Amino acid sequence: MYEGTLTVTPSGPSSTPPTPPVPLSALLARRELGLRLLAGPGDVALHWVHASEMADPYPYLLGGELLLTAGVQLADPARFAARVVEAGAAALGFGVTPVYDTVPAELVEACARHGLPLIEVPPGTPFTAVARALWRLMAEARLHELRRVTEAQQSLAAAAARPAPVPAVLRALASRLGGWAVLYGADGGVSAAAGREPPEEAARALADLAGVVGPRPGGPASASGEGGGLKLAAYALGGDGGPVLGVAAERRDPGDHTVAGVAVVLLSLLTAPHRSGGVPARAGALTRLLLGGSAAEEAAALSPGPWTVVHARGGDGTPFAAAALAAALGTDLVDDGEVVRLLLPPGAAVTARPGWTLGASAPAGHDGLAVADAEAGRALRRAEAVRAPLVRHRADGLAGLVDPAEAAAHARVLLAPLSGPQAETLRTWLSLHGGWDRTAAALGVHRNTVRQRIARCAALLGRDLDDPDVRMELWFALRSGPEAQ
Repeated sequence: MYEGTLTVTPSGPSSTPPTPPVPLSALLARRELGLRLLAGPGDVALHWVHASEMADPYPYLLGGELLLTAGVQLADPARFAARVVEAGAAALGFGVTPVYDTVPAELVEACARHGLPLIEVPPGTPFTAVARALWRLMAEARLHELRRVTEAQQSLAAAAARPAPVPAVLRALASRLGGWAVLYGADGGVSAAAGREPPEEAARALADLAGVVGPRPGGPASASGEGGGLKLAAYALGGDGGPVLGVAAERRDPGDHTVAGVAVVLLSLLTAPHRSGGVPARAGALTRLLLGGSAAEEAAALSPGPWTVVHARGGDGTPFAAAALAAALGTDLVDDGEVVRLLLPPGAAVTARPGWTLGASAPAGHDGLAVADAEAGRALRRAEAVRAPLVRHRADGLAGLVDPAEAAAHARVLLAPLSGPQAETLRTWLSLHGGWDRTAAALGVHRNTVRQRIARCAALLGRDLDDPDVRMELWFALRSGPEAQ
């Protein structure tokens, strides 16, 4: 079980990142201030600045601040330093003059003993200049963080539009946070992951943390902690019992929670789209209809139509690929198998989707869904044969069963021996059922010229034009070839 530090938050990630702290080293680097570090580390984080001349400033400190003082009531430097540390202040700035000419040695020793950074503020530097410099650095840090978060949001949105959206979003999130992003299924198993895989201890701690959020009614929407030397966070996607997003990284910047929040929204849409109370009944009706059930019995669960059946193959290999496709096509009626079958309601447009090969039926009512299912299957096979992202069933007789590109290619090869006038003569002659006189009249030539041209066509093609099968094949070729366009 998870034994690290755990913080549970009842709500989702915030939409705006907090202002990041400023490292003390950045303030010390401002040469115009002339600040000098006398004790303690120089890499602490400053969240704000406060000036006080109270003998005991403890009640007035919030923690994380740079406390500025001139030592007006500094009676006991050791106790003063201890109280500042107890209040959680990040650093102490001591102004030289008007009270002291130098920083008291006892205060320097006390700050060094407590590990409290102590800064000497020279006589020519007012406290307001130090405060203004710190606020300016904080404003710059916030602007930088907002830009980083905005770029991350754009990167995640672009990833969600890629052919394999779920893995793409996880990769973008892992890259932006510099760690590992993992999606746990409802059973707790890993559905997809991206980034640098953490040590086993951290991975186990993250899985335990993911079990804290989402699975029980009223449970927290997110949780954070530490394990295996890494910062951990888990976010529930959708309602109770849904997938959970886990993140493990070496550090946690102020805007990371907001970046993760964007990923949570996108992954929630991609993994659990279009849920409604009527889905189970409608999905059951679809299954029974496609398996040959009575349309009259199942019609009450479906709208009158017309419906379009779509067969699909492809996706990104994740358990959520079919659901994401259904969401993109505007339906929640989907049968996920080796071939994904979807039933699109009236008004839903069938469009090509990246990473998928689709075959779509002609619109059909309840009593025609079985036929539409077969049409979608044939359309998918044609799409795979010609490597097209989408093929629609064409209700135009036997000719509609052949892909136009394939038919045109076959016609070019079959009719290649014929010249343009010969092909036109053959087309006219076949359209007039082999009538010599009517063909001659239609072409404005003598009947003997027609006979000579047809005989020449038969010789060039090496076909018996008295054979009805040959005539039918040539007729389809003449209709499908470039001369027919």
